[in-house]
Amino acid sequence: MNLEDRITIYPNFPKKGILFKDFSPILKDPSALSYMADEFAKHFHPKDIDVFAGTEARGFVLASILATRYNKGIVMIRKAGKLPGKTVKLAYTTEYGKDTFEIQKDILKKGERVLICDDLLATGGTAQASAKLMEKVGGNIVGFAFIIELVGLGGIKKIYKYNCKSLVKY
Repeated sequence: MNLEDRITIYPNFPKKGILFKDFSPILKDPSALSYMADEFAKHFHPKDIDVFAGTEARGFVLASILATRYNKGIVMIRKAGKLPGKTVKLAYTTEYGKDTFEIQKDILKKGERVLICDDLLATGGTAQASAKLMEKVGGNIVGFAFIIELVGLGGIKKIYKYNCKSLVKY
């Protein structure tokens, strides 16, 4: 299956000069969803993962799909101010500016093996921040699952030490 055929490109979104790669059409196609899960299952073994982490907000979708396939749970890496209880925060830089992620302080048991999921790897700032935050609360990063990778932006260099899988590369 060619997932690239199901990705819509929007020029000048969210700002001029950006070619936004939208994976939303994949979500309407059950066979594409199943294909994605199958492809990641070939790369990441269920016995190596305790929990999936999804980055806000598109990463939640992929994490949920994979967690269902693997019969595991998910945790959410959220933007600041979105989670109740005690949280741990981490500021980071993306291709669009600065932001802050947070996660509930007690959401993981020390040493739990986490696969971080997001729709897109660009400059790597979001991925790197996600890994640091998960490690800060005791997680052991198994790797990263991305639907799309923008190879020319070099984000993989920030997370090179982790096992990474991208299904579509531009």
